[in-house]
Amino acid sequence: MEERLQVGIVTSTHGIAGEVKVFPTTDDPRRFKKLKSVLLDTGNGLQELEIAGVKFFKQMVILRFSGHEKIEDVLAYKGKSLYVTRENAVRLKKDEYFIADLIGMKVYEEDGSLLGELTDVLQTGANDVYAVKMERGGEVLIPAIRQCILEVNTEEAWMRVHLLEGLL
Repeated sequence: MEERLQVGIVTSTHGIAGEVKVFPTTDDPRRFKKLKSVLLDTGNGLQELEIAGVKFFKQMVILRFSGHEKIEDVLAYKGKSLYVTRENAVRLKKDEYFIADLIGMKVYEEDGSLLGELTDVLQTGANDVYAVKMERGGEVLIPAIRQCILEVNTEEAWMRVHLLEGLL
């Protein structure tokens, strides 16, 4: 399981007062209002940044960090990812999972045979769809609905599925 979860990517600076535009990679961008800090992946490690201000503009989040008052203070952040620790992550409801915890899971059919590995989660609006690279070659798309997803074990990184007729 991932110990930190991505919440956004810095796309550019915003103005000259040290603010950055962030593309949110979280389901609810309003969560930034509750965050006190984020972890910036500098490429050479993680740097904790205290959030001093949050605004919203279209689909973007505008962040201001403590101690960063000039554009020069944040220029190097462009293209960098922002993370939170698992303790600061949003609380999940029953049968909800972080995408980072699903990617790479082994996927088994009802009879216990290995189907393959979960490689991607497609967010369609109605329900998520799990892309599974099959052991025997090819890919199968499995809707993330109760009829198909029988059991998920994030601790051991596996899931058991029922393949509806026509999926293969």
